[in-house]
Amino acid sequence: MKKKALFNWSSGKDSALALYKILQGEEFEIHCLLTSVNQQFQRISMHGVRVELLKQQAKSIGLPLEIMQIPEMPTMEVYEAVMQTTLAKLKEQGVTHSIFGDIFLEDLRKYREDKLAEIGFEGVFPLWKVPTQNLIQEFIALGFKTIVVCVNVRFLDKSFVGRIIDQDFINDLPENVDVCGENGEFHTFTFDGPIFSKPIDFEIGETVYRKYEKPENKEKTNTACDTSASDAFDFGFWYCDLLNKQ
Repeated sequence: MKKKALFNWSSGKDSALALYKILQGEEFEIHCLLTSVNQQFQRISMHGVRVELLKQQAKSIGLPLEIMQIPEMPTMEVYEAVMQTTLAKLKEQGVTHSIFGDIFLEDLRKYREDKLAEIGFEGVFPLWKVPTQNLIQEFIALGFKTIVVCVNVRFLDKSFVGRIIDQDFINDLPENVDVCGENGEFHTFTFDGPIFSKPIDFEIGETVYRKYEKPENKEKTNTACDTSASDAFDFGFWYCDLLNKQ
């Protein structure tokens, strides 16, 4: 019997590749995609992608979508309370495992596993410790297509946002930037590939700059809901808005 799992879906390339690998295996049944959304703006946390496009992804993939509504800049206590409530509900539905697209951030993995253990869940990390150069090349070779929707100006300038990830994009990255953006350098929206029944239809909107101010009590502000957030404060981000064409 397959183990019932939720899949932590960010809408980006690492999630897409991790989900592809899980779907190729026989160990897990994916009960739902789980995505945290900024309650105020109705956009995916950190990525800034509209909920309408997230729903299109889930429909094309053919899996139920569970949305966690998260306040703007939540404290750790608020984020963890929402997560615990959500996981408790899914546990009642028979879910026992939680799958992530994390690659090499040890502290983040430990945080996730510790919190999951509190309610009897196990974490699953199908991309763990695979070299990111290998992962991005596999992603492209499989036919996935993804667009950069957010860049951290600490690492990349405005010219990188709105670009499709291909070999030219990889070649243009500075040496200090991980090719999968695992340190929060950039985020993506995956719109086509082997897990989708049809491509996601969108058009590129405006590019906007946003700065996240450093909170008074940084240690009490949630940084665990996304791999990028651990060093995000007091840095600006360029966002490429994607508009739903349907």
